[in-house]
Amino acid sequence: MPTRTLIRNGIVLPMSGPKVSHDPGSVLVEGDTIVAVGPVEQLDADPRSEGAEIVDASGHAVIPGLHNCHLHSGLLRGTAESMSLWDWLEAYVDPAHKAMTPEIAKAASLLCYTEALRSGTTSVMDMWRFMEGSAEVADLLGIRATLVPYVADEEGYDYFETLESNRRLLESHRTASEGRVRTWVGLEHLLYCSPQCFRDAMAMAEEFDTGLHTHSSESIWEVQESLKRFGRRPIEEFYNRGILSERTVVAHCVWLDDREIELMRQTGTAVAHCPCSNMKLSSGPARIGDFLRAGLDVGLGSDGEKENNSVDIIDEMKFASLLQKVTTLDPTVGDPWDILEMATIGGARALALESVTGSLEPGKRADIVTVDLRRPHMTPLLHGADFNVPAHLVFSASGADVDDVWVDGHHVVAGGSVLRIDEAEVMATAQAAAEELFERRRAVLAEK
Repeated sequence: MPTRTLIRNGIVLPMSGPKVSHDPGSVLVEGDTIVAVGPVEQLDADPRSEGAEIVDASGHAVIPGLHNCHLHSGLLRGTAESMSLWDWLEAYVDPAHKAMTPEIAKAASLLCYTEALRSGTTSVMDMWRFMEGSAEVADLLGIRATLVPYVADEEGYDYFETLESNRRLLESHRTASEGRVRTWVGLEHLLYCSPQCFRDAMAMAEEFDTGLHTHSSESIWEVQESLKRFGRRPIEEFYNRGILSERTVVAHCVWLDDREIELMRQTGTAVAHCPCSNMKLSSGPARIGDFLRAGLDVGLGSDGEKENNSVDIIDEMKFASLLQKVTTLDPTVGDPWDILEMATIGGARALALESVTGSLEPGKRADIVTVDLRRPHMTPLLHGADFNVPAHLVFSASGADVDDVWVDGHHVVAGGSVLRIDEAEVMATAQAAAEELFERRRAVLAEK
């Protein structure tokens, strides 16, 4: 890693304030830290730029690294299609968990983290199994990862993780890899976990001073089932079980009513919004505008590769905007700047990383992405009063347009290629692991 790097002459969107940009601009990095951000002329004149390695960012957007606030590593892409959420879980996902091995789980994380990194995601929150392997993968690739084991304890769900295995991961990987890798407490689902499991999970999160992550209110059926079993809607039941707090992130939150939004606001609970997954599984549209107006922290998530077919957060931004527009019949919502905020500093806030990353500001870690704007689908590129780079990033770009990625100042993607591994080997490993998983899953299904 060079002592100093000057990413020069790009179109810098630091996400440090409302609609701030430097066109053209530069970012100066020293070691793992951003030391200056501003117009090209200003940083050229900065004596700290003298002798720095120059990266020419002409024709590129320079943005903070993206955060994927809800990911499941996996190897089921393209095989679990055209099913409702609960049928899909029963037929595909749960049997795959029963068939999982540590080696298969590690191969899945290697594939998903590689895909995430090369499409501009520098930080993932992954809810998965056997996550010691995921920690190894994150360390190898250089990505920032929050590891969240699937925990379930209700009868019939003994093939998930336990609070004991979550504790072991916390003891070994509470923080690791110079702080890039850390562990949270994970609860699979309201209907998979007992009330005592919820209470014990929050106690563990408090004991280790870490976060807690779970799913909720993804489908109408789930809300109805919660009312039938507990006499409360899911978020109300979460409140009753004591897990809503500033250390908690809840994925999906599609079917929240006004009372539940208020409970989220009062407790400081954050949301991981997964628009592609919610559309593909016909779950419905989350009330993102109402969440933001209530002051909730909202980040974007891909969900798993099986319910999205992609972990590309740049793609997710487009759907996050369009889903708001089509469900509210209001073309003014889903503004590109607001969506970029969700993918960057909003995601960092949700993951309690905003003091470390999420924006390009002096003192923050150098998690930086360049996106090549010199493409037909991002032409015309306009400046000044007609500035259209935020719109291009949200509506036109994809992860394939990412050129370079730095995490903690380390150059981990160059020219669209991940530097620390052979992508062909990653795919071959994933292919073999998937074939083994499907054979093992067939054996599980045959036992029914």
